[in-house]
Amino acid sequence: MSLPSLNTPTYNLTIPSTKQRIKYRPFVVKEEKVLLMALESENDQEIAEALKSIIVACVTTKDFKFDKLATFDIEYIFLNIRGKSVGEVIDLLLVCPDDNETEVKVSFNIDDVKVKFEKDHSNKIQISDNLWVEMKYPGLESFTNPQENIDDAFIFVANSIDKMYNDEDVWDSSTTTIDELVSFLENMSSKQFNDIQKFFESMPSLKHEVKFTNPNTKVESKYVIEGLSNFFG
Repeated sequence: MSLPSLNTPTYNLTIPSTKQRIKYRPFVVKEEKVLLMALESENDQEIAEALKSIIVACVTTKDFKFDKLATFDIEYIFLNIRGKSVGEVIDLLLVCPDDNETEVKVSFNIDDVKVKFEKDHSNKIQISDNLWVEMKYPGLESFTNPQENIDDAFIFVANSIDKMYNDEDVWDSSTTTIDELVSFLENMSSKQFNDIQKFFESMPSLKHEVKFTNPNTKVESKYVIEGLSNFFG
């Protein structure tokens, strides 16, 4: 006689960058095992691949495209999958900054964690009177390609350019080499390049603020949890 099948619930979620509504399920034990093994390896590439495999397996929407996700989309989707799989309350042990020694347990609900959007953020940047650069958000590769030097930083920015255009022409990144894009960036003025950098500085991020009180001094402090790794720190 065959074993009974297990019913898996599904949930709805909105992708922050595209506002697409998707359905997802919790991960199962065999999928969690892959993630735990990747975390034990401390290998960024293996961890990224495990994140991708879990999200792709758990999102059940047919037209879902993982490769179109921004980093904050990946973090937000995985955080919600994790919450429905192993628990929606996360416990952290924080050190009180007023004495730098007292540890306080802080708990918060994953449902309260949202992607924060800056009001003045835009992916369209005007760098001269008749030239605009349209950026795209970094994806999974940003987890596995650390910026270790200035050359890496320029390549990272170049890979985030979607297209350039003026009143007459459009230059698409799909038909432009990375060397050409890096050269384009290197020939910018400092102000123009700073305008490009503001795109990354104001980029949406997974962020949550918690308040806690030192039981010894009664001093209240705030701590901002930002980025996927810090939510499980």
